[in-house]
Amino acid sequence: MFNLLLTSVGRRVELVRSFRRAYGALGLAGRIVATDIDSLAPAMHVVDGAHLVPKVHSPDYIPALVALCEEESINLVLPLIDPDIPVLADHRGQIEATGATLGVVTSTGAAISGDKWLACKFFRELGLATPDSWLPDPLDQIPDQFPLFIKPRNGSAAQNAFPLRTRDELRFFSKYVPNPIIQQHLDGPEITSDVVCDTQGNVQAVVSRRRIAVRSGEAIKSVTMDDPRIQEACVEIARALPAIGPITVQCMMHEGQPHFIEINARLGGGVPLAIAAGVDIPQLILAASTGQWQPTGHLPAYQVGLHMTRFDESFFLGECERAELPRDYLRS
Repeated sequence: MFNLLLTSVGRRVELVRSFRRAYGALGLAGRIVATDIDSLAPAMHVVDGAHLVPKVHSPDYIPALVALCEEESINLVLPLIDPDIPVLADHRGQIEATGATLGVVTSTGAAISGDKWLACKFFRELGLATPDSWLPDPLDQIPDQFPLFIKPRNGSAAQNAFPLRTRDELRFFSKYVPNPIIQQHLDGPEITSDVVCDTQGNVQAVVSRRRIAVRSGEAIKSVTMDDPRIQEACVEIARALPAIGPITVQCMMHEGQPHFIEINARLGGGVPLAIAAGVDIPQLILAASTGQWQPTGHLPAYQVGLHMTRFDESFFLGECERAELPRDYLRS
């Protein structure tokens, strides 16, 4: 039996189904368990075990998660949203004392992936191109290289991110956006690369996709592409971080060169495209975690030019079904 825990599972129904297929492909027995703060989170209704937990910054969160790992005999824990990552990384010892493996970066890696300023410094140290970046104190140091772009250093889902066209806008948004970073505005497409590593940091696969349309920071239309420069940089980033489990690496193509902007130390929302293109990331994760994968010295090929376009799907719960659900933390 191999039991998987996905934290903050939210809307990731497609991902849960992909993991279920991976279990079947590997002939692996076990349960897919999930947590969320909302009993109406769609993916909570397609897992084998759904558990409501306190919000991630609550002092009760880690004790609840540890108890859950023990109760469900969890073997692997994977976070699915950014706020979970540093909290889990900081409590690795408690979680892994239950016998579970935590498939997420170290606390140092979590700090880099969770802070866009630190990420830019990290990219520069690796000799990778990254946008010119500034902190807002003092504003006078920031040159008149408009347009610029401002966003929170530790933000996600494209919240509080704004283009800046004038110094007046710079002054206003530097006070409006919490803990901001100001960056050079780059023209060109945004590329997200799904990178998966085993728990020893061996890179298993890199799949790159160009984002065509985005909703709340998640790609809803994308197409796979291949650029050896991006692939090589992703391998270098994963080894230097070091990555443990899945990460995504984001870059902008500007004047023909990839400029790296961000790391997310979790499974990306667009990972179904990588799976459809021939790199079954859930299967790689499960295989590595159960001793069914060994480093081969090369990365798997995938279909280039495969487009993904997404749509919403609904679940329906009657009054009796809804009444049977436990009270959720979101509304408590």
